[in-house]
Amino acid sequence: MTTRIPIEVSARHIHLSQSDLEALFGSRYELKKLKQLTQPCDFAAEEKLSIRVSDRIIDNMRIVGPVREETQIELSMTDAINLGVTPSVRMSGDTKGTPGVVLIGPAGQVELKQGVIIAVRHIHCATNEAKALKLKNSSIISILVKGPREITFHNVKVRVRDDYKLCVHLDTDEGNAAGINRVGEGYLVKK
Repeated sequence: MTTRIPIEVSARHIHLSQSDLEALFGSRYELKKLKQLTQPCDFAAEEKLSIRVSDRIIDNMRIVGPVREETQIELSMTDAINLGVTPSVRMSGDTKGTPGVVLIGPAGQVELKQGVIIAVRHIHCATNEAKALKLKNSSIISILVKGPREITFHNVKVRVRDDYKLCVHLDTDEGNAAGINRVGEGYLVKK
C-alpha cells in the first residue's frame, strides 16, 4: 500500500532572534500572529522585512514566529541567485559559515554576518506518525509526486518531534518543478 503524504511549499521567510526583532521593530516588540501554519509550533507573522546584499534587495519577506535563538533567512536557489549570495543547503538552525545579509526594518537595520540558507527538503512527522510509518528521526526517504510534472524528490530528511504534524516541506523552486502551487501530495518511497 502506498502512503500519501501532504506537501507544502515553503516560500522564502525569516526567523528572528529576540534581539534582532527589537533592533528592527523597537524595544520589547512582540510579533503579531497573522495565521497559524500547519506545524503547531509555527505561525506567519504580520510583520515583513527587506533584505539587502550590496545593491540587491528583496522586499516584503514574511517573518515566521515564534522568535528563535538565532536569526535565519531561508531562500530558494532562485532567490539566492537574484540576491547574489551562494548559501548552502542546510537543515534549519545550521547557519555556521553561511552568508550574511542586511535586514531592514521600520526601526532600524541589522547586519547579519551569517544566517542565509536553502533549507534541506524535509518531512515533519509526529512521534506516533513516525512509528506508524516506520520512520526514524534523521533518516532519509524519497517522495514521489505524480501528475503532468511527475518527479521523485530524493534525500528528504525525516524530522520527528511530538508536536509536529505530518507534512513534507519543499522550497518554491522544488514546488514549481513538481507543479505544486502551495499545497499538494506525494507518496512515501523509503530508501
